[in-house]
Amino acid sequence: MSEKSSSSGSDEDVDPESGPPVEHGGVLSKWTNYIHGWQDRWVVLKNNTLSYYKSEDEREYGCRGSLCLSKAIITPHEFDECRFDISVNDSVWYLRAEDPDHRLHWIDSIELHKAESGYGSETSLRRHGSMLSLTSAASALSATSTSSFKQGHSLREKLAEMETFRDILCRQVDTLQKYFDSCADGVSKDEFHRDRVVEEDEDDFPTTTPSTASTTTRPDGDYVHNNNGSKEKLFPPASPKGINGIDFKGEAITFKATTAGILSTLSHCIELMVKREDSWQKRLDKELEKRRRVEDGYKSAMNELKKKSHYGGPDYEEGPNSLINEDEFFDAVEAALDRQDKIEEQCQSEKVRSPRLASVPPGDPYSTMATHRFAAKPHSPSSSSLSSVELVTASEDIHRFSAQVEENVENHMTYSLQDMGGDANWQLVIEEGEMKVYRREVEENGIVLDPLKATHSVKGVTGHEVCHYFWDTAVRLDWETTIENFNVVETLSDNAVIVYQTHKRVWPASQRDVLYLSAMRKIVATDENDPDTWLVCNFSVDHENAQPTNRCVRAKINVALICQTLVSPPEGDKEISRDNILCKITYVANVNPGGWAPASVLRAVAKREYPKFLKRFTSYVQEKTAGKPILF
Repeated sequence: MSEKSSSSGSDEDVDPESGPPVEHGGVLSKWTNYIHGWQDRWVVLKNNTLSYYKSEDEREYGCRGSLCLSKAIITPHEFDECRFDISVNDSVWYLRAEDPDHRLHWIDSIELHKAESGYGSETSLRRHGSMLSLTSAASALSATSTSSFKQGHSLREKLAEMETFRDILCRQVDTLQKYFDSCADGVSKDEFHRDRVVEEDEDDFPTTTPSTASTTTRPDGDYVHNNNGSKEKLFPPASPKGINGIDFKGEAITFKATTAGILSTLSHCIELMVKREDSWQKRLDKELEKRRRVEDGYKSAMNELKKKSHYGGPDYEEGPNSLINEDEFFDAVEAALDRQDKIEEQCQSEKVRSPRLASVPPGDPYSTMATHRFAAKPHSPSSSSLSSVELVTASEDIHRFSAQVEENVENHMTYSLQDMGGDANWQLVIEEGEMKVYRREVEENGIVLDPLKATHSVKGVTGHEVCHYFWDTAVRLDWETTIENFNVVETLSDNAVIVYQTHKRVWPASQRDVLYLSAMRKIVATDENDPDTWLVCNFSVDHENAQPTNRCVRAKINVALICQTLVSPPEGDKEISRDNILCKITYVANVNPGGWAPASVLRAVAKREYPKFLKRFTSYVQEKTAGKPILF
């Protein structure tokens, strides 16, 4: 994976005060969906916006998606050192860089653009500092007030407080009553004394005429003396309804009685509220429980909604840190396989597949009636019929993998044809008519490596015909429904090719690819009474033109299809027909799927798919050879 930058300098050289960050662009792997997985995309970071294009050359056609980074959350993946996620609300982009250094470079660039966007930048904080301070202070005051209001007491505690307040108020009233009594007594005595003084002074001073009177003031205590010898009070006496007219004691008694009545009434009300507090508390507890259940249901629904919105994301696919559990993994795989089966049934019923041309090339043995003996004909590399396969021996098929081919052929002929009856390690898992499927459970480092072996008998076809259709890549997609695409990487000889193929993904399992050598052999029987054996062996190899990628998990295989043809003699002088032939098939598969799929899922899928594959393939061979000459 390559990565380029459209900027002239690194991000470290950019001064935040000098202007906005420069544009940054490069290639990142973006998670598209669970079908296509990771795909390379040209990603551009510009003006606080992250956009992606299918490729750099297609930028002029417009971006395929963009994210505003103002409120984006950048999360480096916990386990994948090359991956980071960018989320804005419910939208999430899963991105992978070429290596950890490139990931860090991208994260730093995105954070720089985000910091200078006006949200959270230093200049932004200075610009809005006062408002933030006021808001923070108001929030703090509101939180404090709310907290204090929430710290309420029970009604019983309030009743005890009211009783305390009543005692204090009564003591205050008693004190005020004593003060009022003493004030009233003092005022009464003072007025009586002053009245007597006024009467005595009036007898001692003579009266003068108004015309000769000159007024002089001589203060004498609370009195004023005139020139005519009279004196007047400096302060006139209070009226009879003045201080003496106020019944302080009566008013205090009334005040005390009133406050006592109020307190008594409040106490009565509080008692009534206390009696109902228990029932209210029960109702409150019920409402709180209902609210708790509703909140839990809401949180659960939101979690499920969030989970479903990201259910096709990379965190929920097969992997060592997958968020999906084994039961959910199993159910998802079963559902995906069921959907594939329905699609395949519809294709078969509607005959979507276009029929292949039935033309017979010149010189093909199908053009004339053939006997039960195979007539060798010159091989034509351009021919796609069965006649292109000659009697194969090791000396006629030499290439750089010949030694490995011969070793695998010998092993399969030695061990694969052994009877299963006496081996307790093999378990019979499926038996449908003539077909039996055996399995031997083997695990290595937690990976299921169960060898599978199936035996079957098919009427009307020969071993040569079965092996040809199994080996021929020209008809592979006619019967193999699990392959997404394949291509021949290298042709080693007329009967040996190296094939690379990718299988359809069954989510949440990762997509698998296989690179294998496929060779076909005819093993001539040493005893004339024994039938000849046709064999196709497929085993994994390495090739420089098909290196493993991070998009698929590379599986390792060692598969063999071994066929023997049994002929029953026809009646009289009749020619051998397809009613007289029977093909005994032995299919052996040793597969290392790689990855982290649960063992229970792998075993269940193998048990389900292998019998279907074998029946589908043999039915196809019978259909293709029906009415055609027999090829031994």
